[in-house]
Amino acid sequence: MKIGIVDCGGANLNSIYYSLSRLGINTVISSSRTELEKADGLILPGVGSAGVVMRYLNDKKLDNFIFNTNKMTLGICIGMHILFDYSEEDDTQCLGIINGEIKKFISTDLSIPQMGWNYTEGLDDYKHLSNYYYFANSFYSDNTSRAVGYSNYINKFTSVVKQDNYIGCQFHPEKSSLAGEAFLKYFINQI
Repeated sequence: MKIGIVDCGGANLNSIYYSLSRLGINTVISSSRTELEKADGLILPGVGSAGVVMRYLNDKKLDNFIFNTNKMTLGICIGMHILFDYSEEDDTQCLGIINGEIKKFISTDLSIPQMGWNYTEGLDDYKHLSNYYYFANSFYSDNTSRAVGYSNYINKFTSVVKQDNYIGCQFHPEKSSLAGEAFLKYFINQI
């Protein structure tokens, strides 16, 4: 098995690469469609801004590839955001795979971004995903019918989403110790 980490112009590529390597997964980081087509699954990593990531994907002609792929695809943090229709961050039209919008947290009491451990409650068939994970986000997904997990920070928000062969998580599994490792194994087992 081979996982392709999509270099989408953001950061955090090495963290997810090493997390998968520790699990014994053959992994490549690339922005080449030809190379990514050879992978069994894809990961959209989680640091950057919506506008920068979408411009990079458009420039590299990876937007349509990701939209049309039948490979299991995991979007982490910003990688999850770009699966949606729209993000308030940089006023960005995203991939439109999942209906809904990404909004900015607004608070007078709690700090933004949310930084640290928070609980995710998995729904129905996804109860096994319930755990504490590490979050680092100023934006969140609004309510969507594709939510399979929720968390609370300032307000209730979608922290895990699934549609067809796409999974998104607001948290960073590569920074979430054993819980994150279990989440990555869950994704790998879908391939």
